[in-house]
Amino acid sequence: MADRSFLDWPFFDGRHKSLAERLDDWAAAELPPIVDAPGAHENVDETCRALVRALGRDGWLRYCAPQEFGGALKTLDVRSLSLIRETLARRSALADFAFAMQGLGSGAISAFGSEALKKKYLPAVVAGEKIAAFALSEENAGSDVAAMTTSLRRTPDGYAVNGEKTWISNGGIADFYTLFARTGEGTKGVTAIVVDADIEGFSVAERIDVIAPHPLGRLRFKDCAVPTDRRIGAEGEGLKIALGTLDIFRTTGGAAALGFARRALEEATKRATTRQMFGATLADQPIAQSLLAEMALDIDAAALLVYRAAWTKDAKNARVTREAAMAKLFATDRAQSVIDKALQLHGGLGVKKGSKVEELYRDIRALRIYEGASEVQKIVIARQHLQTFMGGEA
Repeated sequence: MADRSFLDWPFFDGRHKSLAERLDDWAAAELPPIVDAPGAHENVDETCRALVRALGRDGWLRYCAPQEFGGALKTLDVRSLSLIRETLARRSALADFAFAMQGLGSGAISAFGSEALKKKYLPAVVAGEKIAAFALSEENAGSDVAAMTTSLRRTPDGYAVNGEKTWISNGGIADFYTLFARTGEGTKGVTAIVVDADIEGFSVAERIDVIAPHPLGRLRFKDCAVPTDRRIGAEGEGLKIALGTLDIFRTTGGAAALGFARRALEEATKRATTRQMFGATLADQPIAQSLLAEMALDIDAAALLVYRAAWTKDAKNARVTREAAMAKLFATDRAQSVIDKALQLHGGLGVKKGSKVEELYRDIRALRIYEGASEVQKIVIARQHLQTFMGGEA
């Protein structure tokens, strides 16, 4: 049984508790036919399309956009986004992925886009009719995004896009990409723009297979003509927009890890209380109790950091670069430890392909890299700490 006691913490109000409970009931009924269907994890493209349609049909994607453009709330609410990701991740990593990318892929439009861009893309995103993607990383510009080389060149009719992006989630199935590319030099020379997938000169150069399968690809742009009105913000504001978008969604990555960890603890507890060993259950053995205690402790500590960051963003409407980095780093690293302990408690069954803990073990590893690797989060935290220590603004 899912532990919902954390919903009584002061970070939440009644609507958050109701949201989590309603979504949990929905996920229990609606996700199994999609994610457990034969071939669902082999044909991830169609599975993700089906998940986006279901999440849109039943209103959950409405939390990915402002109310004025079909959203559920006046502005993006990080606590709601985090609760949704945690709840979905506890049931299915692909369901979490499908939701997260609709939010991240359209997040720059929601937060920084013009009214025309919002009207054009956001209603279709929340309805599950258009799939979104966030195209930032390149082969030599992942953690160091300022090293990107994909270019936006001015033309009489708008811009010409040239270059490649890689490790792009939803690469190959997205209907549009929020793209970050160079219009100049240095950190002030990056611009954000929306590129439709059906544009001439765009192609998916490679589909990338990883240990936790999901749509992932390398994108190629060759003289893609994009109108000026698809630009997000002003020229040169791209890095600010990218970091501002991640400021909203990075916390939710920690929430997804939290969902994986909660599921691992549930699976480990079921195993420990039913596995007979030495005339008692595994749960009666002191070493198993120690592992379960460590898992529960890590989960609560991660949840406190995740929902502190979410509450701070929502309540204070302030930058939460430090808080989000802490939440994402701690939650993903501790979830890896929790899942490892759950696998150990399962013994040989834990490494059997197809078992839930084996699936979780593959799912969590990617989250320690995606949306900002753990090492990068440490750099962010240290810089914020030093700025505060030296009397600057964090």
